[in-house]
Amino acid sequence: MAQSEIGLVTGQQRSNWIKLRTMILLRWVAIVGQLVALTVAQQMYGLQLEIGLCYLAVGISVIGNLIAIFVFPENKRLAESENLLMVLFDLLQLGFLLSLTGGLNNPFALLMLGPVTISAAVLTTRSTILVGATAIIIVTLLSEFHLPLRTQDGATLSIPDLFVFGNWIALVIAVCFIGLYSRRVTFEIHSMSDALSATQLALSREQKLTDLGGVVAAAAHELGTPLATIKLASAELMEELSDQPELREDAALIREQADRCRDILRDMGRAGKDDLHLRQAPLMAVMEEAAEPHIHRGKTVNFIHDPDAGGEVDQPAIVRQPEIIHGLRNLVQNAVDFARSTVWIEAHWTDTEITLRIMDDGRGFPAHVLGRIGEPFVRWRKPASARVERPEYEGMGLGLFIAKTLLERSGAELTFANGSDPYATTPVNGDYRGAIVVVVWPRHKIDARSGENAVPQGQNVKIRA
Repeated sequence: MAQSEIGLVTGQQRSNWIKLRTMILLRWVAIVGQLVALTVAQQMYGLQLEIGLCYLAVGISVIGNLIAIFVFPENKRLAESENLLMVLFDLLQLGFLLSLTGGLNNPFALLMLGPVTISAAVLTTRSTILVGATAIIIVTLLSEFHLPLRTQDGATLSIPDLFVFGNWIALVIAVCFIGLYSRRVTFEIHSMSDALSATQLALSREQKLTDLGGVVAAAAHELGTPLATIKLASAELMEELSDQPELREDAALIREQADRCRDILRDMGRAGKDDLHLRQAPLMAVMEEAAEPHIHRGKTVNFIHDPDAGGEVDQPAIVRQPEIIHGLRNLVQNAVDFARSTVWIEAHWTDTEITLRIMDDGRGFPAHVLGRIGEPFVRWRKPASARVERPEYEGMGLGLFIAKTLLERSGAELTFANGSDPYATTPVNGDYRGAIVVVVWPRHKIDARSGENAVPQGQNVKIRA
């Protein structure tokens, strides 16, 4: 699935999600905290501060907030550059205030980590590096250049130089570690969100296709009898109406059946019917339906029944869930994409489990990403021969992630392996040298005749809007 198709959101676009109102509110909280700290330090502990300059530093933040409130609309969303300037402003203002209150001797120097963490969460990597570098420069300057903290009797409050150096090292390490950690976690959260959005889009599209197929089948089923009656009556009328007026009853019948056709079409357009027969199908029929778009792409796709599980009559009927069809279709697509010539799809079933194995004769999964298959946006360097064979292919891991997510939603458990792996737990035929995907369901999860998802029998009912 292409990136443009699912509309993935870039980091710069995400920074536009932040409202100016949110940044203003956070700054008001910081302003109140700074004023409280200055008041307590001066009134309760009698520290001699350059109170005028300190209030000037806080006042600059107040003025900046007031300008933002009165100049810009309340619902304004900040662009990447505007967000960066807001964070840098707060960082510089805090650094200036700390330089007036003891530098790294002030325990509130720890607050320098706040803007770095915010930038890692909402800004791009380049902006985060810029904010982090600025924080490290400010911390370094604060270790050497600052006004001392003095008590009411003139004594200087300071910690030994060794502790100042320790604070500097700790802050530098914290800026790097917290920035990197926050950035990595945020990136994974956003990647998972994008991938889940792609999964939901794929499922929605498959649901629409399934519903469309049901409507078409229902139309053919419902209109078959009246159309056949119309055809029969019309043929009789053409032969006999000219000299047998008794066929007027047939004409009335034609009118009646035409009315019936009209009513059926109206009902289908308004509500439709839930065709119980379309909600279930034999296991291999569902598998062939899922693989159908890829069986004419120049590769041989073999469907194999379990020789010990019985024939067609003994095949389990499973529910035709869009999750199952689309998930299996993605697995087949991946196998056909990377197979040299042949793909094998094997079905096995017992009284308790239903198992599908999708195998190909390609190169298999790259060994270094085998443990990460099923995660979104997993890329790997392709060999030169692969780039020559399929230069247009740009894999992001989304197809397998979507397949894994949808099939696990239906109750399946997936295992990924290579046929050439001598340590594989599942024995395979020697021809299956490529990738192997094993999908196992507890039978009661998808069995359409018994279990928790059994399809009810009876007359089709209308779908309520």
